[in-house]
Amino acid sequence: MTITNSPAPTTEERELVITRMFDAPRELVWKAWTVPERLMRWWGPKDFTAPFCRIDLRVGGAYLSCMRSPEGQDYWSTGVYREIVEPSLLVCTDSFADEKGNVVPASQYGMSGEWPLELLVTVTFEEQEGKTTLTLRHVGIPAGEMREQCEAGWNESFDKLAESLAKEGELK
Repeated sequence: MTITNSPAPTTEERELVITRMFDAPRELVWKAWTVPERLMRWWGPKDFTAPFCRIDLRVGGAYLSCMRSPEGQDYWSTGVYREIVEPSLLVCTDSFADEKGNVVPASQYGMSGEWPLELLVTVTFEEQEGKTTLTLRHVGIPAGEMREQCEAGWNESFDKLAESLAKEGELK
């Protein structure tokens, strides 16, 4: 039997960074992330819905949300807010969960790879001339196919967020 020691992945290898510009003021984009009814409009990849979301927006407060696939599979996630600077910064943990908010391993949802029980999400919101640049940093995602799927899921969610913000702007 041969035993080899592989170097631990670097932070860059386990960090997903996405920057998107939204044609909406920062306060609206902030509310889309922090008001449950608004988050439920866009959370999840294309064709997914978000039937449940609870947010206790304070440092030490938790969130619990559910994404539902087109096939009816529920994916629950939870986390704790570590830093909140309204309306420019959200930092929270991110974990797979059951419907009661208990942290569960990613394998419970059929995820492969070495997922840690807890990841870290940092979202910054910068306003420029009535538009908002959002930067997402999601740290801890395994490299390879799972990371690619996660990146695609975030981008599809952000497409839905852009549509939701556009509809909100039309209502004014």
